[in-house]
Amino acid sequence: MLFDELVAALGADAVLTGAAVQERATSWIDPTPLQALAIVRPRTTAEVATVLRLCHAARQPVVAYGGGTNLVSAARTTLQDLALSLERMAAVVEVDVASQTMIVQAGAPLQRVQEAATGHGLFFPLDLAARGSATIGGCIAMNAGGVRVLRYGMMRELVLGLETVLADGTVLSSRNAMLKNNAGYDLKQLFIGSEGTLGVVTQAVLRLFPAPRTHIAALLAMNEFAQVTALLPLLQRDLGGALASFEVMWNDYYRLTTTPPAPGKPPLAQEYAYYVLVEALGGSEHYDRQRFEAALDHAAHEGLFDDAVIAHTAQQRADLWRIREDSEQIERQHHLTFGYDVSLPIGEMEEYVEDVRSGVELHFGEQARCWVYGHLGDGNLHINVWAPQLQPEDADRMAQIVYRPLAALGGSISAEHGIGLDKKAYLSLCRTPQEIATMRLLKRALDPHNILNPGKIFDLETSAA
Repeated sequence: MLFDELVAALGADAVLTGAAVQERATSWIDPTPLQALAIVRPRTTAEVATVLRLCHAARQPVVAYGGGTNLVSAARTTLQDLALSLERMAAVVEVDVASQTMIVQAGAPLQRVQEAATGHGLFFPLDLAARGSATIGGCIAMNAGGVRVLRYGMMRELVLGLETVLADGTVLSSRNAMLKNNAGYDLKQLFIGSEGTLGVVTQAVLRLFPAPRTHIAALLAMNEFAQVTALLPLLQRDLGGALASFEVMWNDYYRLTTTPPAPGKPPLAQEYAYYVLVEALGGSEHYDRQRFEAALDHAAHEGLFDDAVIAHTAQQRADLWRIREDSEQIERQHHLTFGYDVSLPIGEMEEYVEDVRSGVELHFGEQARCWVYGHLGDGNLHINVWAPQLQPEDADRMAQIVYRPLAALGGSISAEHGIGLDKKAYLSLCRTPQEIATMRLLKRALDPHNILNPGKIFDLETSAA
């Protein structure tokens, strides 16, 4: 009955079943065939509303299926779920140069948005390694961060307005294009970071910026973590707000991404404890480079790094970034790894990482490996762990080692990847019972039949028909 209604409303080519579903991969990191009752591909917001209205009436679970990054299983589907794909809603609708805004459909890949902004002499600063596949809707649903949060903030700060469809098919349209709008509740904030559990974003008004004329990057090496923590505020002061990225790699990660079979070559010796990739964005090639080099001279005079290399060409800058972004080497070179995305005060990071390493070795043996890197400028670390004979059933024990210390440090089990299925058992480590109860209250109010991405973030019983 539901399939007949969907086909009648959207057309037969909009509803995929059987082999057409299994041709899709489960996720970016899981190539097994997608499991879903069907994939529905609407073309417009009105069609999304029709799909959700019909599914609401039928109590049919719906999971928004985007670019498939799916690092915490936030978009994982079962054979009972209908996968809602916005792949046919991927247009850049409008770029307003005067107001520096863009209206874009939620299915557009991040890279398409970046390129559209560039084509108008503007700049959309969100950037992450999955830029070619991650959709804007997915970035909004997960409140994506990436490598420029230090200067521009997370996705939340880059969204001015949203068009969203609620679980019952109601279209909530607030395509605000103003920086200031205090007319009542800012409802868009409910949906940013909600992982598709409160509504389906169909369009967004994004904030753009003048395109930077300069991208200046350097890789610095040091042996003391105190040098890392002192370097960040010095560069922020000396660069006058131009500092956009402050990425840190522990030694093991740097060695992994600069040793064959990795394509990256080590621009600095592999013997240092820490490597910091910094990038500044500006508007004057001559002045910005002078200021950048002066800031590094100041840092060198203060003893804040032991060696450095500055990129002088776009290719050299890309090569430095490839070292930092080539985390896929972990999965390519090791059969089973567990990955974590955490945040905590910068001053606590050195001891925290050592505690995690010690815990991993204690429980999984001295041959266990722990690769650490991340957006240290905004307090975010990524930790990947491998050990001989590691099995999927070891996931909880490993997660306890990584997550438990964060509670005492005021940290978070998720900095930018979300909660999904993988982290919901540990949500109480960084959220109070009152906060979680309020989240459930919002879920019940906006999705009373629990059809939108059910079971993600926290469990919620389906209300009676």
